[in-house]
Amino acid sequence: MFSSCSFLDEKPIDRLVTDNFYSSAKDGQAAVDAVYQQLNSLYNRLMYLVGELPTDNMKNGLGMPNAFLQNLEFLRIDSQNTFVGDMWTNCYSGISRANTAIEKIPGITMDVTLQNRFIGEAKFLRALYYFNLVRFFGDVPLITKLKTINDAMGPRIPKEEVYKLIIDDLTFAENNLPVRKDYSSNDEGRATKGAAKILLGKIYLTKGDFAKAKDKLAEVVESENVYGYGLQPNYADNWNPAKEAGIEAVFYLEYKKDPFPSNGEMGLAGPKYSIPGGNIGVAGSNEADIPTQELYDQYDERDLRRSKNLRFNFTNPKTGKVFKSSIPLSGKYWLDGVLAANECDVNMHVIRYADAILMYAEALNETGDAIKALTQLNRIRTRAFGNASGNFTPMSKDDFRKTVIQERKLEFFHEGQRWFDLVRTGTFIQRMKEHSAYEAKVAEKNKTDIATNIKDAYTLMPIPQREIDLNPALVQNPGY
Repeated sequence: MFSSCSFLDEKPIDRLVTDNFYSSAKDGQAAVDAVYQQLNSLYNRLMYLVGELPTDNMKNGLGMPNAFLQNLEFLRIDSQNTFVGDMWTNCYSGISRANTAIEKIPGITMDVTLQNRFIGEAKFLRALYYFNLVRFFGDVPLITKLKTINDAMGPRIPKEEVYKLIIDDLTFAENNLPVRKDYSSNDEGRATKGAAKILLGKIYLTKGDFAKAKDKLAEVVESENVYGYGLQPNYADNWNPAKEAGIEAVFYLEYKKDPFPSNGEMGLAGPKYSIPGGNIGVAGSNEADIPTQELYDQYDERDLRRSKNLRFNFTNPKTGKVFKSSIPLSGKYWLDGVLAANECDVNMHVIRYADAILMYAEALNETGDAIKALTQLNRIRTRAFGNASGNFTPMSKDDFRKTVIQERKLEFFHEGQRWFDLVRTGTFIQRMKEHSAYEAKVAEKNKTDIATNIKDAYTLMPIPQREIDLNPALVQNPGY
């Protein structure tokens, strides 16, 4: 009976299945768009939780009683932490989608330039997902095809092999993606040649290959007009819906008002418990993700970034009454004048051009070009202060190294960069011990627990236990 059945071999043409879906350029774009879509699961909050909550930048507000988030803040991290587990799962979901696009798009009969662009976008995104994985977890399974469930299993591969794939993917991307001006207005937010080069520069910087980082970043920074990049004259405009997609936006998630996806971070960062009465007339404000007191104290009072990144005053959109918070709250994703937090359409920046400039300054310093390094660093300072009053004067190589990392802290608060910067520079353990003592003195006495809890193992996150249970080939990171 089974040998006579032929319906299993049919390829139906009246419905979409894997074999007949990838048949047009439109199908290829849909495959790539699915890879982009997965970014929302990472950069609409998760990246800030895993990338900043275990650092000196952020802490939990009273609106966040979740035990797993408390454990991240107080450095009681273990393999059961659901947010760490979500980072693993969501990155691999994005990789799976990218693998599908990379495998299927070459079989579509279409314009070759557009075809290579689609593949370049998918490879850019796969590189980004793997870069997050290898930075958080170290050695990870390397999956480039997915045809059976067994292909999703396997041992952890040395991170240098993972980096090789990342570099190969980004090299293909930079050779096949257009610069931003060559995209149509309908393609807002897609990966570009410049984004691929900057991300590749970040890879080299993370690996400690400062010469390659300098050379790759120079290709963009020394010819920024070609790529359409520069610094917004006003720092705050990077989170102004009318201007946020400007010259500083290298790669970002585009959010819009209903019925399109909105930015959920406004409600999680907005005021509630720290203001009189707990209600400023904006529905859905929960005060969950908030900055540390030490972060606020480290800003120079002349630094214009402070009032955007950290704010105290909030206006009731119905009455015009101004409420003052008793503690600094995050301001990047707060919109004045809206009645509900889910109306927030502020974009999420994955890569801002300021990052390219500061990475370039760091690489220049490490390779011995102190004068040019200082010039690049002071571009950020001049914008931050509105003039040259905050600019740095020449300093030693070691002092510059410390200064540029501190500048990154002030520049990229609430953008998911801090944990990566502290870990890659080998300063995470000592910095968190210092932060523990400072916060215990000026804000919360129980912050001494951070110094008590911290382990050398925390320069990597634990492999999620649920993944180890599913995949016997996985082994845990040391110390967990």
